[in-house]
Amino acid sequence: MTIANIPSDFLNNILHHGYLIIFLLVFLQEVGVPNPIPNELVLIFSGYLGYTGMLNAVWVILSAFAGDMLGSGILFTLFFIFGKTIMARKPRWIPISRKKLDKLSRKIQRKGFAGVFLGRISPFIRGYVAVLLGLMNYPVRKYAVVLPATALLWACFYVMAGYVIGPYWQSVSGYLIGFRMGMGIFPLATLSYISYRLWIRQKAIRMKRLNYNAGSFE
Repeated sequence: MTIANIPSDFLNNILHHGYLIIFLLVFLQEVGVPNPIPNELVLIFSGYLGYTGMLNAVWVILSAFAGDMLGSGILFTLFFIFGKTIMARKPRWIPISRKKLDKLSRKIQRKGFAGVFLGRISPFIRGYVAVLLGLMNYPVRKYAVVLPATALLWACFYVMAGYVIGPYWQSVSGYLIGFRMGMGIFPLATLSYISYRLWIRQKAIRMKRLNYNAGSFE
């Protein structure tokens, strides 16, 4: 069995070892170990296997959830405690410049909790968010809330996407890289819209308060 640039030995590992392989792949990538096959693609394919009955979709989600929780939790803790020492040496496995790290950090700080949440579900940068939050000494209690919420949302979204496209797998499997990009943009766009609407609402409330205060002085 082969699909969209995915090695057959990888597919066979998924089929034979199932949930353990899913957990390990997600964990290793989230903790910073390079993997040529993106986690999102792993989950989409695993969701398809859930559709075929070869795997249980619920257990796939739980395996990915556990791998993300453990990997991201370790990475956050590591940089929370030893961040300054690690960055002083700038390990090669952090393939992003200090300038980009600082820029991303400012964006997260500017958007607050919404920025953290968006970063945690966004492909390509979600792995760096744990690093940044650790370096920023982000409150552990807040991270303990956002980590499981985003891990579950992320796992559910991609696994169920694979499950839903199951009947059309032969037609769409060759375009999975494009699907991955699109499905990464969809949740990001949705949450960006929600954040924008909340910002508009807060701005309207502030304007009402200003008008009220101005009227009270007349």
